[in-house]
Amino acid sequence: MQSTDHWSRSTFGIYEGAMSRLYKEDQDDWMTVCLKYLLFVFNFLFWLGGAAVMAVGIWTLVDKSDYLSLLESSAFAVSAYILILAGVLVMVTGFLGCCAVIREQRSCLSMYFSCLLLIFLIELVAGVLAYVYYQQLSEELKQHLNQTMTGSYAQLGKDSITQAVDRLQQDFKCCGSKLFL
Repeated sequence: MQSTDHWSRSTFGIYEGAMSRLYKEDQDDWMTVCLKYLLFVFNFLFWLGGAAVMAVGIWTLVDKSDYLSLLESSAFAVSAYILILAGVLVMVTGFLGCCAVIREQRSCLSMYFSCLLLIFLIELVAGVLAYVYYQQLSEELKQHLNQTMTGSYAQLGKDSITQAVDRLQQDFKCCGSKLFL
């Protein structure tokens, strides 16, 4: 009796161990599929965000290009080009992320991680530069706008500057470089 009892316990133990491994594998497969879809959705949203950033950069260049003549430096145009470049980089990274999720290849995942790291470093540098140059750009705009209003506004041959100042005053509902309505 003792040998059959031992046999049934060891058989049940083997069966139980095999079932728990199968259950764990099924659970791992389900979690992997869930994480895969979640990562795909994240990358698609990442791609959409990149498209939005790129669109803002293009809109800035197209719609706000009149203001370029009011600034001495090219910081405004450069910032628009940086937005476009960042948007393209984010879109490429989002696309690479989607491909990496679908293909499940180590090289795609490595490239995706490298792009994410690059984007993080660019955002870090952009944040620091924005903080450092914000006041400088604001002061430059005020100073140059004063000079423009007194020396170039409504002057013969300075039509583009006059139009830029007029548009600026309409957009921001102000009059001159210091008086806001």
